[in-house]
Amino acid sequence: MGVKGKLIASLEVKCGGHLVHDILHTNTHHIPNISPGKISHFEICEGEITKVGSILNWKYNDDGKDKILKEVVEIVDLQKKSFTFKVIEGDLLELFNSFTIITSVEDQWATCTLVYEKKTEDIPEPIILLGLNLHVIKDIEGYLLK
Repeated sequence: MGVKGKLIASLEVKCGGHLVHDILHTNTHHIPNISPGKISHFEICEGEITKVGSILNWKYNDDGKDKILKEVVEIVDLQKKSFTFKVIEGDLLELFNSFTIITSVEDQWATCTLVYEKKTEDIPEPIILLGLNLHVIKDIEGYLLK
């Protein structure tokens, strides 16, 4: 069994959490245009972004390297403006046995939580990926404040 970990970071959003939530929830396809240096591609492989069980595919830049990520929507909580995605394919699973990304937006705060199990102890914590998620939220905020 690997080493389990959890990273959580919150970021104040001046444009209003409900607007950030709208981009993340219903206008996700705009994210590659809003944050092109970090996200180069997004597609819905199966289902809809707003539905549990849907499968999403991302291409992203992780510290200068192009990576892919395929995830399934596990939980959509519209009251808490929270989404839970479980990684099912991609580069992350070369290092991690399991990886879950939780994004929530409450009032003026956006929070990203990464829950994971590393394959071995010497694998570094996914701090760069946590930072990438926060940078995308900052890019969304900048886009909304224009």
